[in-house]
Amino acid sequence: MFRILIAEDDAALRALFTRVLVKNGYAVTGVDDGAAALAAMDEAAYDLLITDLMMPVMDGVTLIRELREADMAIPVLVVTAKDAFEDMSRSFTFGADDYMVKPVNVNELALRVAALLRRAKIISERRVTLGAAVIEYDSFTVSCGKKRLELPPKEFQLLFKLASSPGRIFTKQQLMDEIWGYDTATDAHTVEVHVGRLRERLADFPDIRIGTVRGVGYKVEKPL
Repeated sequence: MFRILIAEDDAALRALFTRVLVKNGYAVTGVDDGAAALAAMDEAAYDLLITDLMMPVMDGVTLIRELREADMAIPVLVVTAKDAFEDMSRSFTFGADDYMVKPVNVNELALRVAALLRRAKIISERRVTLGAAVIEYDSFTVSCGKKRLELPPKEFQLLFKLASSPGRIFTKQQLMDEIWGYDTATDAHTVEVHVGRLRERLADFPDIRIGTVRGVGYKVEKPL
């Protein structure tokens, strides 16, 4: 059973999140500030952290920064009333994995938690399976039965990013930021070129299909 830690100073909201997540099969522990969250993680292992930003004693951004400086890779979902882009940017800069603005739909919260846990499992195992195809991060390869293809680094990273969330649409800018970095001088046309090359190379792997969402971006189709 996955263990989730909630750092939220609103007791009623903390209780609501706890009820929803327990109903979805998770073991949940709740604390009311960032310092208490760090203390809880010293006592037990958790698979995911949900944190508010505005809390007494230690705020959410400081909590995330402390975790990342200690090389703790636990997925972090920020749930906060702060909806300014600057707050979101700071959270992601210091290591948040996802961000929701209150009031939140608790069913969406459960979906995001499941997605983050799935992604964390993929990252820890460093492989993605789509149908009969296996994408191996350590070797930059795609295999299916006796077929095995080694991809150039950027093409592989692009494929792994898309394949880690089948059905999810990624914009060209998201892919540029993730694969090439925020400060790259390369333009979005590079993503189009790499997607085109991937499609050609993966022609013999029918379980991997990269779809185009016109005017938005790309996604890996979920295998039938």
